Amino acid sequence: MTELRIALPKGRLFEESMELFVKKGIIPQPFEEGRRLSLKVNGYEFLLVKPSDVPVYVENGVADVGVVGKDVLLEKKPDLYTLLDLGIGFCRVVVAGKEEGREKYLKSSYLKVATKYPNIASQFFSEKGIKCKIIPLSGSVELAPLIGLSDFIVDLVQTGRTLKENNLVVLEEITTSTAMLVCNRASYRNLREEVLGLVFRLGKP
Repeated sequence: MTELRIALPKGRLFEESMELFVKKGIIPQPFEEGRRLSLKVNGYEFLLVKPSDVPVYVENGVADVGVVGKDVLLEKKPDLYTLLDLGIGFCRVVVAGKEEGREKYLKSSYLKVATKYPNIASQFFSEKGIKCKIIPLSGSVELAPLIGLSDFIVDLVQTGRTLKENNLVVLEEITTSTAMLVCNRASYRNLREEVLGLVFRLGKP
């Protein structure tokens, strides 16, 4: 059988992915998220990449399949097959801001919103009929409403601790996000047996 290349996200989702792959018997034991960016285990080659880059590697055929948060798929809209909801990495994409800004959020027809998710935010507010200035940021989004860069933020929330530490509250939930198994379209055709074998092993109880 041909060796499948699997793109795994570094960071938050990595540990949960490892636990799942061990539990399902795909790898014998977890490996650490170290400096090595590529390693071969149990007939698979794993590429360790930034979470937002997983769909890029898979879409361009560098990896056959990948583990990626639904939030990244909604933001980037890559041309991929989504094969399986892995049921790990549960988070929420939310609108957040200061408690005293709640009334403004509910009544205003124009908002300034800072976010790592400009496409998700634009679509969400557009569907609500609210005009919105989107301020794209790549990090420390919670700072934006505290220093007056934006009125509100759209961000990914897991426990809500970071929001709380910055005196921010969730004002509205946009969607939930879990980790998905995605596949390159050509790989699905050419390595169908290997891909479906992986799907079966990850999907079985």
